[in-house]
Amino acid sequence: MLKLGIVFLILILTPLLPAALSKYEAIEPLLQRLDSKRAPPSVQEAAAIGLLKRLLPIHFSSFQFKIVSKDVCGGDSCFLINNHNKSSQNEPEIIIRGTTAVEIASGLHWYLKYWCGAHVSWDKTGGIQTTSIPEPGSLPSLKDEGLKIKRPVPWNYYQNVVTSSYSYVWWNWERWEKELDWMALQGVNLPLAFTGQEAIWQKVFKDFNISSKDLNNFFGGPAFLAWARMGNLHGWGGPLSQNWLDQQLVLQKQIISRMLELGMTPVLPSFSGNVPAALTKIFPSAKITRLGDWNTVDGDPRWCCTYLLDPSDPLFVEIGEAFIRKQIKEYGDVTDIYNCDTFNENSPPTNDPEYISNLGAAVYKGISKGDKDAVWLMQGWLFYSDSSFWKPPQMKALLHSVPFGKMIVLDLFADVKPIWKNSFQFYGTPYIWCMLHNFGGNIEMYGTLDSISSGPVDARVSANSTMVGVGMCMEGIEQNPIVYELMSEMAFRDKKVKVSEWIKSYCHRRYGKVIHQVESAWEILYHTIYNCTDGIADHNHDFIVMFPDWNPSTNSVTGTSNNQKIYLLPPGNRRYLFQETLSDMPQAHLWYPSDDVIKALQLFLAGGKNLAGSLTYRYDLVDLTRQVLSKLANQVYHKAVTSYQKKNIEALQFHSNKFLQLIKDIDVLLASDDNFLLGTWLESAKKLAVNPSEIKQYEWNARTQVTMWFDTNETTQSKLHDYANKFWSGLLESYYLPRASTYFSHLTESLRQNDKFKLIEWRKQWISQSNKWQEGNELYPVKAKGDALTISQALYEKYFQNKLINH
Repeated sequence: MLKLGIVFLILILTPLLPAALSKYEAIEPLLQRLDSKRAPPSVQEAAAIGLLKRLLPIHFSSFQFKIVSKDVCGGDSCFLINNHNKSSQNEPEIIIRGTTAVEIASGLHWYLKYWCGAHVSWDKTGGIQTTSIPEPGSLPSLKDEGLKIKRPVPWNYYQNVVTSSYSYVWWNWERWEKELDWMALQGVNLPLAFTGQEAIWQKVFKDFNISSKDLNNFFGGPAFLAWARMGNLHGWGGPLSQNWLDQQLVLQKQIISRMLELGMTPVLPSFSGNVPAALTKIFPSAKITRLGDWNTVDGDPRWCCTYLLDPSDPLFVEIGEAFIRKQIKEYGDVTDIYNCDTFNENSPPTNDPEYISNLGAAVYKGISKGDKDAVWLMQGWLFYSDSSFWKPPQMKALLHSVPFGKMIVLDLFADVKPIWKNSFQFYGTPYIWCMLHNFGGNIEMYGTLDSISSGPVDARVSANSTMVGVGMCMEGIEQNPIVYELMSEMAFRDKKVKVSEWIKSYCHRRYGKVIHQVESAWEILYHTIYNCTDGIADHNHDFIVMFPDWNPSTNSVTGTSNNQKIYLLPPGNRRYLFQETLSDMPQAHLWYPSDDVIKALQLFLAGGKNLAGSLTYRYDLVDLTRQVLSKLANQVYHKAVTSYQKKNIEALQFHSNKFLQLIKDIDVLLASDDNFLLGTWLESAKKLAVNPSEIKQYEWNARTQVTMWFDTNETTQSKLHDYANKFWSGLLESYYLPRASTYFSHLTESLRQNDKFKLIEWRKQWISQSNKWQEGNELYPVKAKGDALTISQALYEKYFQNKLINH
């Protein structure tokens, strides 16, 4: 059990200042309405009990749960934990009360963490550690007064509009149920609910005389739905079968039902103006424009250049109203909060503030006609990514285009690039402080722990603060569990966290025991990997998984887009980072001293014999070993290319062979943990199919998203290739290895022949190979093989032991 002294060093809780109540004046009517929509207390209590049964079945009788009024906590959301007054052996030991089932689950999680030393993370990041929890009848007691924790802000928001494609796309109800449990335990009470919306759109557009066939080239394939919804593309990876549409609608109803039972408020989609081409023929006088290209290679009209209905057209409001009403008909009156991002990567045609104001009002009218109490939830990313357009007059015009309290903004990248500081708190508009953290679902150890442990507090206590929540807006989940655990706690903390002390506690909980070497390793990781301060968005550019497409003899990267628009990356962002003062070579992101992290790995390995059988330790060990080997591979790549530029064929062969061997070795390492396997991703896609045609389509979608992503031609890779790269065993051996191998073979051959490097020839060869791989159906393992500790130790000795001795 954790010593309570450590707990109370970390846990410093003070009551909210009365003045804070006035901060929520704008959303107070909304909060009251949402409270009135909540499931009855008995339903929420039953949902919390169901969660407990799934999490800790043998402790089912150890806890009592009860829904209480906000009045118990001065009008705020809260949870209270107390000892139960037992009169017999079979009675509960602990009673947890909360204003919703989410608060009860959060209270349970808090108790399990800080009184029982337990840990809960995603299954794919090691899962739960509950061995430290005492047997029923022996649970730790609290002090007599118990514990009361109030939310300092009303909401804990969750998801990004693309998470549904990068992470959730192949999920069934069993996996969704686990996620909803995780969300409740982390205190999430405002999640996106985007699943199944294509089935709603099919019903809506049918009422506007658009057939199911007309929608075949409108919806994207399963793995690309997020970008079809935003109007970035159409038809890519499709069409969607009726089976998919029906299946996803059933799943959405299950998801929403559980959200409501837990006391969450789902955020539903709304109409942003994206329409099928057929609408232009049915309504020829409507103000519909065709948007420009979004990252295609040749502007192929089969998936390029979608159609946008102008919000000022009366048809916009008509379709918007129809979509909201159709959702209410399907799901019931479950929310008043709707997401809409009409202007994300799609600037208005003029920067005239009056025009922008009218446009914003029209968008809101399309939502509010369907739900008179509707509130527009908008991503604030556009104010950062397109800051040259969205100057103060334009921002104010949009933010003030709706009635006060009818818009909430997500400060999406507040962990690195906060907008609230430079926008007078979004000019009085309520906003949610969000952590973005992950791009493309990449696997990379990275974090900004100091920022997330203090940023939400700084924002909330700042003068004239309009902050009403915290949020997690990652593009992909199931990575870096330490980051998400700390960020989730900020929904319940009103003081900054002392991260060094918190990490010690986290380390004990994650592994269930105190291992001093591992604790020391985590202290290093906190000051290096998990404390990035360079302001660069960490999209993994390690060369194994995002191999540079360039001609090193010309010292310039070619075949990449220097001004492409990738969702959640600002325009003009380069695919590769350059340190022009040092070299014109591609530079992967490195924000810490590599030797420090190698030392952390050494310490991690030294503590391994005490953690045999720990799945959380195994995951962290494999991830850390992968991290240091991947960064080493970046150095080896540079040496190989430098050798080529110096026309040293022996050195080129030596370093390129080492790079290829690193790919093979990392693949073996990743194969030793179930959570780093390509096979799992592919099999989950195929399991949703009901016929051979769907199996082939879904597997192509799954393979393409994590590799080329978008279209190619014979000599040009997709502009988004490797955006969603993954460190997965199977993917390294079968995809990344042959890519690097063919490239280095072409380099070597150019030196042998004393000829120019034939970049175009390599591209032809590689694109052909990639397209064949994307269309393949070979099977990959879904079960781990090998001992992770033995493999990691051997790789450490192979690549790093002599280096540290020489130091």
